[in-house]
Amino acid sequence: MDEYNSFSVSSAQNIEALSALLSNQQDDEDEELENVSATARLGPGDIGPQRKKEKEVSNAYLKKNSKDIWSEEEVTEGSQYDDLSDPRPLPEYDIILQQSVGTEDVFIGLSGKDPSSMCCEAMLVKVKLPGTKATDVVLDVKEKFLDLRAPKYKLGLHLPYPIHSDKGKAQFFSEREELEVTLMVKHSLDFINRC
Repeated sequence: MDEYNSFSVSSAQNIEALSALLSNQQDDEDEELENVSATARLGPGDIGPQRKKEKEVSNAYLKKNSKDIWSEEEVTEGSQYDDLSDPRPLPEYDIILQQSVGTEDVFIGLSGKDPSSMCCEAMLVKVKLPGTKATDVVLDVKEKFLDLRAPKYKLGLHLPYPIHSDKGKAQFFSEREELEVTLMVKHSLDFINRC
């Protein structure tokens, strides 16, 4: 028993001595830093043009429009249609990417098309709307967003690829109670990819 008590007392004394030693060493380092010239304290972040202070930048934006939280560039397209208090459920839907493939593509490979989604020309969106008539459906298509409203359903769909909003078509199949929307995909590098 006595050995354990003497060990714990000496350990506590050792820890206190180490703490005192380290605190003295920290004070010495602070004094040395004060004596070092300003050029010796420069680091990699000091190379190049000096950055503006964040407070100045944020104040400039706040002066421009103090009630805005985000700028228009930061808000994704279609977010104005999001209404979290709308109780209508999302309908069941599928997105199918399509491409025109001929025999020269399949057997010879002359056109350079591959089975990737980058070579798809169209996007087919199938939406199941049970208990809905074609006249009840309101459809709005933007470059990156599809907004579908019906009395029983609401669908705000961010599209995986930008599309030509003026080159699409929609067809409602009453027997299946399904809406099919065909949208032409807009590739930003069409002149390079040649798919």
